[in-house]
Amino acid sequence: MNEIKKGMTDKEIVDYVNNVLEQMSLKEKVFQMSGNGLIAKVIKDRGFGKRAYDAAGSEKFKIPPFKFTDGPRGVIIPGSTCFPVSMARAASWDVDLEQRVGDVIGKEVRAHGGNLFGGICINLLRHPSWGRAQETYGEDAFLLGEFGAALTRGVQKHNVMATAKHYVANSIEESRFIVNVKLDERTLREVYLPQFKRCVEEGCATIMSAYNKVRGKYCGHNDYLLRDILKNEWNFQGFVHSDWMNGVKDTVAGVTGGLDVEMPRAKYFSFKKIKRALQEGKISEDMIDESAGRVMKTILKFVTREDPQIYNGDLIGCNEHHQIALETAEKSIVLLKNEKDILPLKKDQINKLAIYGKYAKIKNTGDRGSSNVSVKKVFTPLKGIQNYLGNSIDLIYNDGTDIAKVKSTAKEVDVAIIVVGLNYKDEGEYIKEFKTGGDREILSLHTEDIELIKAVATENQNCIVVLIGGSAITMEEWKDQVPAIIMAWYSGVEGGNALANIIFGDVNPSGKLPFTIPKDPKNLPFFDNSVDEIEYKYYHGYTLFEKEGYDPAFAFGYGLSYTTFKYENLRVELKDDKVIATLDLQNTGKVAGEEVVQLYIGFENSHIDRPVKLLRGFSRVFLEPNVLKNVKIVVPRKNLAWYNPKSKSWEIEQIEYTVYVGKSSKTEDLLTTQFTL
Repeated sequence: MNEIKKGMTDKEIVDYVNNVLEQMSLKEKVFQMSGNGLIAKVIKDRGFGKRAYDAAGSEKFKIPPFKFTDGPRGVIIPGSTCFPVSMARAASWDVDLEQRVGDVIGKEVRAHGGNLFGGICINLLRHPSWGRAQETYGEDAFLLGEFGAALTRGVQKHNVMATAKHYVANSIEESRFIVNVKLDERTLREVYLPQFKRCVEEGCATIMSAYNKVRGKYCGHNDYLLRDILKNEWNFQGFVHSDWMNGVKDTVAGVTGGLDVEMPRAKYFSFKKIKRALQEGKISEDMIDESAGRVMKTILKFVTREDPQIYNGDLIGCNEHHQIALETAEKSIVLLKNEKDILPLKKDQINKLAIYGKYAKIKNTGDRGSSNVSVKKVFTPLKGIQNYLGNSIDLIYNDGTDIAKVKSTAKEVDVAIIVVGLNYKDEGEYIKEFKTGGDREILSLHTEDIELIKAVATENQNCIVVLIGGSAITMEEWKDQVPAIIMAWYSGVEGGNALANIIFGDVNPSGKLPFTIPKDPKNLPFFDNSVDEIEYKYYHGYTLFEKEGYDPAFAFGYGLSYTTFKYENLRVELKDDKVIATLDLQNTGKVAGEEVVQLYIGFENSHIDRPVKLLRGFSRVFLEPNVLKNVKIVVPRKNLAWYNPKSKSWEIEQIEYTVYVGKSSKTEDLLTTQFTL
């Protein structure tokens, strides 16, 4: 048998593993198929995420184990860099930046001793009540796919196996263990699967199956999803592991369905149960060889690559990584409202400033489930603004609980900043024993936050509302009473510094919403986290709003800047298998800024039921004042296709299409032109 060495080719790895499988006992093969022993380590650590957890591998055959860590807002092992949550990062619409975030995560995984990162969460935001919305990249499958692919590239650059999760249709939290999702083939193929296919094309090493059922079968048992589509149709070469704790319900169903690894224990994929299933003829040893082989091949594919650098402990949470977290937070902040250009604030015109709200002062980086990154020091909004101002302005802080005192101080200050929103108790991964997280009960702010906003706004017209959260927050009850609104998200370890830089104009806001904020939650799809069965329909988010003619409070892709941009001269060229759109973009304001140019393809002339338009490209462009730049966005022709369930194939209609390009998904924000196939 050849030795394992750096630089092995794919063929050499396949030959090596096939040779190993011929020599392995059944028990040694089955050992590859679970996270056997991980639970004991978690118990010993008195909590999840204290280290990288090893499983599989073979000391006898010199195959290292995989070493699992989780995410996605950073490596969850204490001390790691805590980035803004994925939803915030999606608001940057900057895939190059997301790849750099992945680069940092990859380095820190390795520095912690890990080699598998389970944090590429690309589940679709079907409804903003979903408790784990903050862990994903929004409501659009194309945006999800591009960001998931970017994070995968960054992480895997450092020979860390990236896991895309939760496959598939996992968009409700509290009933995730039992709910059966009904959906038709077009909805599955066009809405819920594209982002996973994109990550597979990018080379993601592993896939995590979801807890829920799809069409009556648990995702971890679902041969149509795991074997027919993922492994056969998409030619996925990595391994599939279950979600943690109860992601498998039956030995035979799991093995025959195409699941390779049960995590984090061997409850159903134990040697005893698999041996019995083999003896009873319910599974074959070829299936065991396939799963064990996939695990070992994937591990060897990554551990035999040359590392681009050395990974020592000094990398973990280092200043360079915190600077990337700061940049990410700055680019993710979305300016939703700015009447009379109240922002940016000018220090020399302010003598006294008040900051209200408990979330201004507490560490609030997101939920406390499997994505929690434990950090000792966080720059809160209050700390960030204090750092920025120093002693130059008289700064008052009030937690907002005493409304009478709030009103009296609000009268006395030049500007009031109100920090309100959500925390880990309102939304997040639902863990029954901890009684936190879960799906959101309301989409509005809590009553006390609304009362605080109204109290300040009544006394001081120069007020700015800063929203903390991981998804859409409705604000019809109060948004007309304040001149400025900022969506600041769960913004990570440097969030407060980023907020100060935005508020005082050192950084021009450039974030755009990765979801639709409704005026009326009744316009959203049906959501009930207590049912054991639900239908996911074809339309949601901006596609639903446009199809039904609903007017959102803030549209998908919306976000303001301190400058203005002019779009003109939109042109389209068909070349080879591409649609190439070009336009002129000019910064017509007085300050430099970045604009996210968004391209949508319209299907008004379709002969079938299709969305009004779909996002199919975007580009982030920096411009100095008065500078004009030609911008090009390329759309592969395959991205015009729809899935025909009758022919079981993707088809491109020979019709006239509309190209929309502009600063948001709103019709009035878009230039249009047409082309015909």
